[in-house]
Amino acid sequence: MLKHCLLALVFAGLLYSGSAALAQDNAGNNQEAPPAGAPPNHGHGRGHMDPTQHAAMLAKRLNLSSDQQSKVEDIFKSEQSQMESLHSDTSLSQQDRRSKMMDIHKASNDQVRALLNPDQQKKWDEMQSWREERMQGHHMGNQNPGNAPNSTPPPQQ
Repeated sequence: MLKHCLLALVFAGLLYSGSAALAQDNAGNNQEAPPAGAPPNHGHGRGHMDPTQHAAMLAKRLNLSSDQQSKVEDIFKSEQSQMESLHSDTSLSQQDRRSKMMDIHKASNDQVRALLNPDQQKKWDEMQSWREERMQGHHMGNQNPGNAPNSTPPPQQ
């Protein structure tokens, strides 16, 4: 009897320590990789990175020329400035502010896309589609993570 109790305690201890280690391991791996071109969260508020860093990341992902990178950086700086101004505008309702922010973001994306060659545009479009799918999953509240949209970024070429 004592042998069975001891065995049960050891088994329970192993289960507990194994599940704790597994949970800890999963917590570290639960972070999704950002899509190519989407700003990862580096502790800057809601995952927005510095325009210079964002342009450099896109330069790497899309193989931008230095001229393209410079223009993209200017677009991102302008977007950031407009967003900051809009964010501090308390005369607008939250819904109106959100709508204008989305318009600014779309205009910036359109300007960036216009700078790209056809191959870069294809990669850009894939990155944007992945981002939209991922955002859709966040807005659904991820109530059923198994049915969330594709959570892996598009393959890099």
